[in-house]
Amino acid sequence: MIAWWSPRLWGAHLLALVCVGIAVGMGAWQYDAWEARRAAERVDLTTAAPVPLTDVLGPDDPFPGNDVGRPVTAEGRWLPEGTVLVSGRERDGREGSWVVTPMTVGGPEEPAVPVVRGWLPGADPADAPPPPTGAADVAGWLQPGEGTGAADDDPTDDVLPQLRIADLVQRVDQDMYGAYVVLEEPEAGLGAATLDQLPPAGAFTAWRNFAYAIEWWLFAAFAAFIWWRYVRDATSRPAADEAAEPAEPGPVGSES
Repeated sequence: MIAWWSPRLWGAHLLALVCVGIAVGMGAWQYDAWEARRAAERVDLTTAAPVPLTDVLGPDDPFPGNDVGRPVTAEGRWLPEGTVLVSGRERDGREGSWVVTPMTVGGPEEPAVPVVRGWLPGADPADAPPPPTGAADVAGWLQPGEGTGAADDDPTDDVLPQLRIADLVQRVDQDMYGAYVVLEEPEAGLGAATLDQLPPAGAFTAWRNFAYAIEWWLFAAFAAFIWWRYVRDATSRPAADEAAEPAEPGPVGSES
């Protein structure tokens, strides 16, 4: 019988150790990435010094996860035709909506960024103050576009269930930044739109990293199981083979 520490099995032990070690390490790396991305959402940058929007984000750039809630400034021109209400924003126990109007960042043909001008009770666009026109000069908190998966019951109106950038692109002729700005000071006639009115962070934030971590750890468990089966079979096979050998027949003509 072969012992599990036999030199004949050293190769299997080494291969299993390498596979399990790599898989566990990769799983830990993905888990750390998952925690880091979720931690980035909890960093409070709202009291930092404001910086120009263009220093933080370009029109074709993915949203920088480390800048959620960062105060930014921007200058350009309002695009009143893109004004919408974003429903489901509670304030002081009352249901209401955000009033959102895009503005170009720079010249009139430059890409635009949605600006949350303030909070409005209810969800009737007729109750909102007229959208601003002309030059825009804003300061507010930067947020990534939402993607809660909420369904729009009436795509033909100007009320949206979430502030999804793709929904606003269809309402203006400019390209859009992959973010929006919540004004620090609401427009006259509107209540304050605060970051407390944001939907809670989704349970699936960075879920791919977490899923990859689980996948790597399952691979480590599978590699350990294969090693265990191989070693068990290798160390038990000789005894099993001897037990399975048939008895040698006696001399011809001998009595049993």
